[in-house]
Amino acid sequence: MTVTAWHALSAEDSQKKLSSTSEGLSSIEAVSRLGIYGPNRIEAERRAGAWKLLLDQFRNVLIITLLIATLLSAFLGHTLEAVAIAVIVLFAVLLGFIQEFKAEKAIEALRQMAAPLARVRRDGKEVTVNAVDLVPGDLLMLAAGDRVPADARLLQALNLRAEEASLTGESLPSEKESAVVLPEAAGPGDRCNMVFAGTSISYGRATAVVVSTGMQTEFGRIAAMLQQVESEKTPLQKNLDKVGSALARAAFVIVLVIVALGVFRGQSFIEMLIFGIALAVAVVPEALPAVVTISLALGVQRMVKRHALMRRLSAVETLGSTTVICSDKTGTLTRDEMTVRVLYTSGTLVEVSGSGYNPEGSFTVPGGKPLPESLHELLVAGVLCNDARMVKESEGGWTVAGDPTEGALLVLARKAGLQEDQLQIEHERIDEQPFSSETKRMMTTNRDGDSVKTIAKGAPEVLLDFCSHVRIAEGVQELDEVTKSALLLEADGLGRKALRVLALAVKPGAELDGAAGGMTFLGFAGMIDPPRAEAAEAVRQCIAAGIRPVMITGDHPLTAEAIAGELGILADGRVVTGVMLQGMSDEELSRSAGSISVFARVAPEHKLRIVEALQKNGEVVAMTGDGVNDAPALKRADIGISMGITGTDVSKEASAMMLTDDNFASIVAAVEEGRGIYDNIKKYLTYLLSSNIGELGLMAFATLMGIPLPLTAVQILYVNLATDGLPALALAVDPAEEGIMLRRPTDPKKGIFTRPVLTLMLTGGIWSTIVNISLFQWALASGRSLQEAMTMTFVSLVLIQFFKAYNFRSETKSILQRPFANKWLNIAILWELVMLAAIIFIPVLRKPFGTFLLTGEDWLIVISSAATVVPVIELLKWFLRKGLFR
Repeated sequence: MTVTAWHALSAEDSQKKLSSTSEGLSSIEAVSRLGIYGPNRIEAERRAGAWKLLLDQFRNVLIITLLIATLLSAFLGHTLEAVAIAVIVLFAVLLGFIQEFKAEKAIEALRQMAAPLARVRRDGKEVTVNAVDLVPGDLLMLAAGDRVPADARLLQALNLRAEEASLTGESLPSEKESAVVLPEAAGPGDRCNMVFAGTSISYGRATAVVVSTGMQTEFGRIAAMLQQVESEKTPLQKNLDKVGSALARAAFVIVLVIVALGVFRGQSFIEMLIFGIALAVAVVPEALPAVVTISLALGVQRMVKRHALMRRLSAVETLGSTTVICSDKTGTLTRDEMTVRVLYTSGTLVEVSGSGYNPEGSFTVPGGKPLPESLHELLVAGVLCNDARMVKESEGGWTVAGDPTEGALLVLARKAGLQEDQLQIEHERIDEQPFSSETKRMMTTNRDGDSVKTIAKGAPEVLLDFCSHVRIAEGVQELDEVTKSALLLEADGLGRKALRVLALAVKPGAELDGAAGGMTFLGFAGMIDPPRAEAAEAVRQCIAAGIRPVMITGDHPLTAEAIAGELGILADGRVVTGVMLQGMSDEELSRSAGSISVFARVAPEHKLRIVEALQKNGEVVAMTGDGVNDAPALKRADIGISMGITGTDVSKEASAMMLTDDNFASIVAAVEEGRGIYDNIKKYLTYLLSSNIGELGLMAFATLMGIPLPLTAVQILYVNLATDGLPALALAVDPAEEGIMLRRPTDPKKGIFTRPVLTLMLTGGIWSTIVNISLFQWALASGRSLQEAMTMTFVSLVLIQFFKAYNFRSETKSILQRPFANKWLNIAILWELVMLAAIIFIPVLRKPFGTFLLTGEDWLIVISSAATVVPVIELLKWFLRKGLFR
């Protein structure tokens, strides 16, 4: 029997088919079935083992090239060079492996944390078990606030409503009943006799028999389909692959040319081969994989502190290019905590401060008027006619078990100093009529001293029909048609402000059977799920950063419009509903998508169309989602963002990033980190390739001019290690530039090597070549020995690259603006200067490095020559700030 047919059987037949009784399964039978059906969990996509992750790190052109260079150096007896290159390769490989392994473990841990507990009947007793141990045939006990742990056929249901938005996209709770038998073709959204894994019970109680677990549930089937979708490489990955391949080819050509020219001039083949390998290693940026991984890994760690968990390191780059953030409203832009903002009683409007379930706030009447005396009675009625309860969390905050609307009334009472537990003891409930969609009201009968009273709450238009009197400032008066019309008008006004309006009434001395009429109207409570306080600032930052926020919600258009207006999202005042969206062709939607900021009453499947329409317009789209039906849109978006708290396992698997606090502000924080990381990778590449151009240009000119080579193989390797090592790594952790969120997003089509970047890189490299070849020739012409001239050129090359490290901290800003803000760069340069001095001044090191003890005049000339790169780059930046080379 497949999951798609259980709704077509009666409750009794379903239970019989599963060999389950009213006593539930026996413990022995449950263990046996667990062995047959397996654990009740959504299996994550099969992940690579540790060894495969490690071996995958070697699938990189740069790493392979460096390994070949290592083997050649070792074969030719150059142990120092071989060890140095091998250490760098090992560092890059291990760092990449450790970070990916940690990321896999973090996701697995989060997935395990999401597994709930379940209340079942086994051996005739009600017990609590881990949800992963559920099996088909188990009897589930469900109540308001419970998360459904498996797909189950309802056996008994009392006023049951389930939140199924994560599966069906339906924003309102679905009403359930056990007696109905449905056609076999009924879809999940129509199966009112079943409950599904991953959804939650919002109201009522039920007993259900588990029919499907794990990957056989509705969630599991969608998860299985999603796992077959392959992810595309990001622009950064493609760019770096191209750079690596190009540099590897360049290294091969360089070795051939240098060796051929040297042999042609009569030099030793082995000597020229060693020199060619050393120069090839200098051209290949062996630290590139390590620097990229470090930049991403450190950025990911910073993001975790800002409540964003990256599932893939490479996805960080996409954040820096994001142009549109499509966000759900509930829980992301808002608190997902209903809050009473306005009360209306005795003809007086009372404003309530505070937000969410935190029971702190105050009551005020506009104009400073006193609070109406009837306010207390209204608040007590809201507490007594209520099935929710407040729960203190371990972190000190509050949550609500039960209906959010009823929870808002409890929070409201606490703001006035009332305790629901005490009130419910003093006014014991002796009868009740639960809320239903037919009656649109809830009624309870409570003790009132020696008497009783019946309280009702519900829709204003329904409840007012049961009222014959109304509470006013002077007491109680009859409710005539004029007053009733005025009250309905007041309720309509509150509704137009996107408030959900509840009416409350009471009938003293009456029990439930006699309360159908003659009630006294107490007042209205207007409530809303309020925007997060930090979301408005995050929206402002988005707009300033050139990122367009778009709200996509299943809520009513009025609610969406009100929240969007408060947050500053509703730029053009246009709200497009799902019905309107359904009537648009793909071409019409693509044309309109750029100007629509709010989509309301949309189904999850519409999200995919919205994403595709925006991408057709060239937008880089970030999309949030928490439900199973959101997964295709999350997968299709340039960066899918799932919710760590409310998100389903399937949505998390489909996403590139998870918000651990489900907060829109955390997306903006992650974008800021992403931009900083992308900038640092760009700084590193600009600096590194500019340095390599300078080294290559120096040796190429000398070879072509037929003059002695300015550097030895060991000196070339040392320059490579000194500049590609610590200073380059320090640029990978450079502090983000001021105003990083005040500029337009990065255009992924342009890649890293934009015209300004290429101009800076080539200018720095060419100037380095000119300065050093000129210095070398001048030193020889001035009568200095070849060793002294080579040492002067060696020191100048190292220093000029250290100057460039500070210059390339910004693409346009002057080096004089916060020049030493990167403490790690300062430490790296200081350390490398000490090492350079040791190579020059310590006799035992001079021989292996082929250096000469420079005079004071030599040092002055060398430092002055190297420093000339600073004004050259500064002048170029001035032109860039003026808009040239763009």
